[in-house]
Amino acid sequence: MQIAHDRLAEFVTRIFVAAGATEAVAREVADHLVAANLKGHDSHGVGMIPAYVANIRNGNLQVDAHANVLRDNGAVLMIDGGFGFGQVVGREATDLALERVRTTGIVCAGVRNCHHLGRIGTYGEQCGNAGYVSVHFVNVVGHPPQVSPFGGRERRMTTNPFCCVVPRPGEEPLVLDMATSAIALGKVRVAHMKGEPVPEGALVDHEGVPTSDASVMFQEPFGALGPFGAHKGYGLAVMCELLGGALAGEWTAQPAHPRNTNIVNHMLMFVLDPAALGAGAAFQDEVREMVAYLRGTTPARGFDRVRVPGEPEQESRAARLADGIPIDDNSWNGIVRAADAAGLSAGDIAALTG
Repeated sequence: MQIAHDRLAEFVTRIFVAAGATEAVAREVADHLVAANLKGHDSHGVGMIPAYVANIRNGNLQVDAHANVLRDNGAVLMIDGGFGFGQVVGREATDLALERVRTTGIVCAGVRNCHHLGRIGTYGEQCGNAGYVSVHFVNVVGHPPQVSPFGGRERRMTTNPFCCVVPRPGEEPLVLDMATSAIALGKVRVAHMKGEPVPEGALVDHEGVPTSDASVMFQEPFGALGPFGAHKGYGLAVMCELLGGALAGEWTAQPAHPRNTNIVNHMLMFVLDPAALGAGAAFQDEVREMVAYLRGTTPARGFDRVRVPGEPEQESRAARLADGIPIDDNSWNGIVRAADAAGLSAGDIAALTG
């Protein structure tokens, strides 16, 4: 199906209100999820609603929790999310970092115990649009590992996102936002829901044999996701685990910690004011000229042009604002079931979705 973004956001808001969230919190979470869909990241969009509702009902997700500053050393902040909606806690933590960086020039913020933060690029864009550079190391815990280390076949980590953003005054920031696994687990979920294969090289089955069958991540005997870029992606994933998890969260994927159905993110975030390094017009000139130099490359066979980080998301957003957001039938049915579980009546669901 195709659904307009504003209608979808209203439906999602009503789901989370029914599940116990305030109107403001529900709206913020809905807007974040729908924005991820608009930018082409369906893995971090409304398809997550069934997991969120389930975690609200089993007590893993606290709908009324907000960012709580545990430690404040000026340029260093430690923030606890109390297992609240990551979309709310993550934005609040980024607000705190942006307020502080105006006087300190650089901020290091640890953010721990958040329910799923959603699309990390959202917080990077928040920094970039305010004129600041940001770097984000994130790990994912609370449930069994999904990603094998380079050279191994058993699951030991999860998708551990990394994000880096460079501002461009008057233009959209450059946004590198990626899982350190070959593809995000949510993209495997979407492929599984659609009955489609995943790209070659992303998965192995339980015997370590490469496969494009997404079901190996959801049906026993389980396979595993691999890291992107062989040892290079694996190395970056380890750094996300140790900086986002061990340092900021004091909770990594090692087996001493609980594993159930939860989705917990920890994030180590650096926010930098370019002016603190004396970077002014020359910095922006170099960014602009380098982007132009890259875009001026003759496209390789099969490509229409060269893009820079963040442009595919901008193109997807423009198309989906015009045409609506596509949602496969299995994912949509799961969302509707979650709406029912949250407490929306059949009449409410029908009125909100048509």
